[in-house]
Amino acid sequence: MSDKSELIFKRATSVIPSGVNSPIRYYPPYPFFVNSGFGSKMVTVDHKTYIDFCMGYGALLLGHAYPSLIDHIKDQLDDGTLFCVPTEKEVILAEKLSSIIPAAEMTRILNTGLEATMTAIRLARAHTKKKKIVKLDGCYHGAHDYGLVKRSDSDYEGVSSSEGTTDEVASLTLLVDYNDISSLENLIRNRDDIAGVIIEPVAANMGLVIPEKQYLSEIRRITQQNGVVLIFDEVVTGFRLSIGGASEFFGIRPDIITYAKAMGNGFPVAAVCGKKSLMELLSPSGNVYQASTYAGNPISVSAALKTIQILEDLGNDLYPRITRTCDTLVSGISDIIKDLGLKFTINSIGSMFQLFLTCDEVKNLTTAKKSDLVMFKRLYYQLLKRDIFIPPSQFETCFVSYVHTDDDIDRTLEGYGQALKEVKTHCD
Repeated sequence: MSDKSELIFKRATSVIPSGVNSPIRYYPPYPFFVNSGFGSKMVTVDHKTYIDFCMGYGALLLGHAYPSLIDHIKDQLDDGTLFCVPTEKEVILAEKLSSIIPAAEMTRILNTGLEATMTAIRLARAHTKKKKIVKLDGCYHGAHDYGLVKRSDSDYEGVSSSEGTTDEVASLTLLVDYNDISSLENLIRNRDDIAGVIIEPVAANMGLVIPEKQYLSEIRRITQQNGVVLIFDEVVTGFRLSIGGASEFFGIRPDIITYAKAMGNGFPVAAVCGKKSLMELLSPSGNVYQASTYAGNPISVSAALKTIQILEDLGNDLYPRITRTCDTLVSGISDIIKDLGLKFTINSIGSMFQLFLTCDEVKNLTTAKKSDLVMFKRLYYQLLKRDIFIPPSQFETCFVSYVHTDDDIDRTLEGYGQALKEVKTHCD
């Protein structure tokens, strides 16, 4: 007899392209459908409970349905959901961001990370009067035309990675390898048409890749010396690595920063922040057009304000605790794999980790692609059988939340041990 997820998926394929509303949500033969979530767990329509290490791809720093956040949003619902005129809460949120993020002199509140990165790129071009943007190969900045770019046969020029976009637009994006400072410096010093560099300060969309020592500070030096706008895409790392994000964590002050995900613990809210001289270019005072019906809506703004308040109230307990939890999990998985004699690399930082089934150091997209994708796929399904959900792609990142418990970690390590033994047996 088919389970309920299979039946729902069959219905979905007749009315939703591929049966899902985002590509990563599909995996064969069909994805499970969720009915509810609380804390570190998700419950499916078939009443199966998973320990969740996807956590909304990093958004759910406080876990699913954090009680005080949900209660706060319920109160706001009684006061209205959308006005399309300003509210004081928008001002309070912008003031709060300026108080905790040194680079956030001004803020425009948005809905999604895609909007934020697209606006940041537009600001960089307007400020410099130049067209080209440098992207680090493997970093993801949303599904807009300037982000959907892959490397061409030439050294730096990009080409479209999606039908429906054009190579003419993609050619305005230049690509270099992550963690390769010499190539980036060479590119910037030998061209006069570069408006900005956009980077995930910790890359979380080619698996997890950590910046090498001094890499980010060198990028800041090179961009400052050459009048190039530096954009930190902190859609993932914002509020997750520290309350001030990666810019605080690494002590780097970019020109523009984008936020989303953990900023609202799963509610659709985003922000583009930066220097006043750049941010004032936005309309209506400036000539850089950006607009949105839902930007600054009271539900999302309330979620962001309450999330930040909770993070501040948790104080010194929050980030050390989730880092210890993640370190315990990573150390345990490493011990299991060593005992099994498998080739592996685990990258981790703060509450983020990813296992690569390769013995090579993973420091950019090229080395990430050396991982055994077939073995990773088998591991994913074996973990599902043991009630553990991780992102279904080698090129995503696993996330620990504040509400993952010691019992969750013990059960997860037991599951990884059993799953990896099955994977090894199949490979042998």
